[in-house]
Formats: sequence, structure tokens, C-alpha cells
Amino acid sequence: MDERTIVPRSFIAEIIREGGLTPWIEYPELIHRAMDLCTGSGCLAIVMADAFPDAAIDALDLSPDALDVAEINVLEYSLGERIDLMDSDLFSAVEGELYDLIISNPPYVDAHSVEELPPEYLHEPEMALGSGEDGLDITRRILEEATRFLNPLGVLVVEIGHNREELEASFPELPFVWLDTESGDGFVFLLTREMLVEAGM
Repeated sequence: MDERTIVPRSFIAEIIREGGLTPWIEYPELIHRAMDLCTGSGCLAIVMADAFPDAAIDALDLSPDALDVAEINVLEYSLGERIDLMDSDLFSAVEGELYDLIISNPPYVDAHSVEELPPEYLHEPEMALGSGEDGLDITRRILEEATRFLNPLGVLVVEIGHNREELEASFPELPFVWLDTESGDGFVFLLTREMLVEAGM
């Protein structure tokens, strides 16, 4: 894939490029519809388009400014016909739609850490960083709603920063699969639709 302007900061890009979704996704051609939730600049949607060449991708974000940047990046890669950018409060714009793969790198910085961020981070919109007292407000909403938007055998992949302990304590019934990255295995989790359903989500 051409690296002209897209340098994702997310561990999810690393996982996708390194084939880290096997065996949950055995063949890339099995992904026909995918979602990048909280897409930001659209980087991960573009990575998905490269990794899953048969997939139509919906890239959702609540920030108009982020979507403007995402549009520039999507057009730079000539992916306008495959990536549909949507203004959406999480899943609100895609009610009734179903996906084989949903990925998300949502805001996950806790309130204390937001207060301690160095000045250069303050250029980012606050909604792009903070997510409640423990950093998991948006992740909780994703987990509570994702089942309705996943096909059978559909896969959910979410990055949560350093919040693994808090997340597992909040959802002890969920069998989180923690995916390996160069920095360790505590930053990105995977759940299938079946895992969510069995846990009563």
C-alpha cells in the first residue's frame, strides 16, 4: 500500500497489515461490508480497503472537521467509490445495516490523563481524546450496541489504550481476545458476534 500521507497511529493498522485477525477472519474476500467507527482522518478505513479488496466500507465520525480530512485522504487514494463517509454519533446513521467487520479506535483517554496532556495534544479536539472518567464511556456504548450491527460470525475489533484492567472489570462476562502488537497484547481486543450474544450483550 502507498504510504504517501497516511500514517495511522492505531495498533489496529498494524494488526490488519500483519494478518493478525486470523483465524477469526480466515480469508480477506469473506469481508464484504466493513465499518470504521470513529474514523477520524479515515486512515483505518483506507487500510481496510487495501486489506479487504472486496469490501464496501462505511467510515463514521461525529466530527465534521475529521470527516473533511477523511474525505481528502479517501480521495487521495481514489477510494471514493468504496469508502462511504458518514456523519454519525456512533451507530446512529447505519441503523438496520449489518457488517462482517467493525473496527474502532475511539477516544479512550481518562479524565485525569486529559488534564495532564502536554500542550501539543491540545490541538486535537477534546472529543477525539477523552471518554469519561475512566476513558471507557464510548467503548461501553460500542459493546452495548455492536451485536445489532454484526452479521453471524461478524468480528468487532476495538483499541482501548491502557484501559484493559478497567474494561475487564466492567465486563467480566465477556471473553475478550487480546491481539498481539509490537507494544504488547493489552491494547486491542476482538470479540465475535457470537461471543457478545453468549455474554448477553
